[in-house]
Order: sequence, then C-alpha cells, then structure tokens
Amino acid sequence: MTDLYATLAEHVERGAVPGLVAGVARGGVTDVEVLGSTGYPGAQGARPMTRDTLFRITSMTKPVVAAAALSLVEDGTLGLDDAVDDLLPELADRRVLRDPQGPLDDTVAAERPITVEDLLSFRAGLGFDLDVGFPTSPLFAAAAELGLAIGPPVPPSPHSPDEWLRRLGTLPLLAQPGARWLYDTCADVLGVLVARAGGAALPDVLAERVLTPLGMPDTAFHVEGADVDRLAAGWTDGPDGTPVPLQDGGAWTRPPAFPSGSAGLVSTVDDYVRFATALAAGELLAPATVARMVTDRLTGPQHGSVLLGDRGWGLGLAVDPGGRYGWDGGFGTTWLTDPGSGTVAVLLTQRTFSGPVFELISAFRAAV
Repeated sequence: MTDLYATLAEHVERGAVPGLVAGVARGGVTDVEVLGSTGYPGAQGARPMTRDTLFRITSMTKPVVAAAALSLVEDGTLGLDDAVDDLLPELADRRVLRDPQGPLDDTVAAERPITVEDLLSFRAGLGFDLDVGFPTSPLFAAAAELGLAIGPPVPPSPHSPDEWLRRLGTLPLLAQPGARWLYDTCADVLGVLVARAGGAALPDVLAERVLTPLGMPDTAFHVEGADVDRLAAGWTDGPDGTPVPLQDGGAWTRPPAFPSGSAGLVSTVDDYVRFATALAAGELLAPATVARMVTDRLTGPQHGSVLLGDRGWGLGLAVDPGGRYGWDGGFGTTWLTDPGSGTVAVLLTQRTFSGPVFELISAFRAAV
C-alpha cells in the first residue's frame, strides 16, 4: 500500500479533499488507510478521519439496493422479465414523449410495460442524461414543481414513497422502455419496488436481505445519537471553486420521508468493503446472479453517455470494458472490483464532484 498511500497523501496535501478513508481487500486481507480530517484548515468542528467515520455514499447506494432486488429475484418473489404494473400500478399504461425536450402533451403510447430488468439496467425511460434537456426542459421543470428531486440528493424528497411514485406517474417517459440508458430515477423506483415486493419499508428490507446477513452495522439511511459525531462534514464548491460547507439541512441525521434507493445511504469503509467482497465471493447472491449483475446490458447506441464514459451498465452498477465493475458517489466516493486480480477497492471522501475530486478518484483507481 506504500505507493497508494503516497498517491492519496499527495491529493490530501494539495487540498483536493480535507481527508479520506480508503480500503483495499485482496486475498481475504483488507488494508485501510486513513488520512486528514473531516474539515479543511480552519473549519469549525473538524475532526480527524477515523476508520469508522461515516460517509454519505450517495450513488453507491444503487448497487446495494440492486442486490436486494436480485435477492428477491432469486427467491422467486420477482422475475427480471416481470412487468412492474402489479406492484407499481402508478407506472402502468405509460405515455412517452415524442421529443425528450418537447411539450408534455406530445406523447405516444409505450410499446410495452416497464420490467424489473428495465429498472435495474436503467432503461425504463426514467431519469436524466446531458442530452435530454436536463434540468430545464418541460419534463424536468414539471418534475421540480412536483418535488421529485430528480438528480442531486439535496434537498431530499419531502414525499412518502407512495406519494413520490404517484407524482412520478403523472409524467410521461423520456424514452420507450428498454430503448436507452438514463441515470438515477430508476434506482429510486427500484427502491419502492423492493419495499413493496419485500412487504416492508425499504430500510427494513435492506437490513433483512443485505445489511444484517453481511454484518454491515454502520450502513443505514440516517444516523442518530452518538453516531452523529461520526458523520463526516460535507463540502461542496462555492462560486469561485473554493470548498464551502455542504448545506444538507441535517438530512442524514433523521429518518427520511423518502428512503432513496438512488442516493440515501451512509456507510463506512469496512461495511462497503464487506458488501463488495461478499458480492464477488458469491456469499450474498448466487454466482450466476452476480455474473448477470456484472454483465453489460447496454447495446450499440445505448452506450456513449457522458455520465458513463467508456463504461457500460449491468444490473445496478457500472461495468468497465476490461471486466472491472463498481460505481461512484457524487460526494466523492468510489468502489472498484477487479475480478482478474481478486481486488476490491473503496475510497470515501466527502467533497462533491469537482475537478480535484475527479483527479483523486482517477489516481486512486490507477494506483489500485
């Protein structure tokens, strides 16, 4: 880990992030590096990073919820090819925009229902990309008026899962089911599906099917009591690019009205390394299920999103051309599994994506 430590230390010293925690697991052994603090120099209340520091992992929530959904597929509760209409009647009989940036009343009928696999592969016609008018086109303007929180996790949705989905169901799709990859919203819908299929609230279904079996005590949708002091301070960039405190209104220190299957979890390095190693080892899901999860589902022109780069998308996570898989979180977190070398690597920071954070993540992946 010497070279990796030097790489990470360089980025902390130059101020890319105030601190970080990184874990690399290989051959049953996990090495963890802890650097810096939760705040930039002079920040009030800054504390040293520790191995058990809690981080908002935002979009690294997506693979965890996908794993819970696939456990429901394994036990026959769900089928990948099943239409979601029975469990999510709010999404039955969809209309689809003729033009993703066009008026909301210019639609055609959906050619088929949305399936469970459509949600997992992000091809349900729900979500956003940079070429569909996000965030100002008529559809996204209407979503904002409805309080649907498409995109960034702050501010969180004020609606219950049922009300959130009811409101989403009043909007047309951006694309025909199965036709193209769109980011984010499918994971939130998947969270509602997992809750209804599992017969309990999403936090309880995740605990039953993923977190408790794997021994992930620090992964949850909020923190409370003494654990609040373990939650790292969040940072974002001000108008001049200088990091400023993230104003999240304490969203992760109380139970959310809408537990987001897209970006709602907090976790620690040990918990997430445990999740990733169990997934790779076939402990959580059957090896055949994991193989389907980490196989690129996108075809032809479905590739090429700026948000994905040269990566493809499996079932709830990104797949690199070389077979590596994992995903990132918009508050400066990343996970990479390399099946070829049996390596799992997790980096947790708490500065929203910016040039310095992208450089740090790229350097981390290269060093690993």
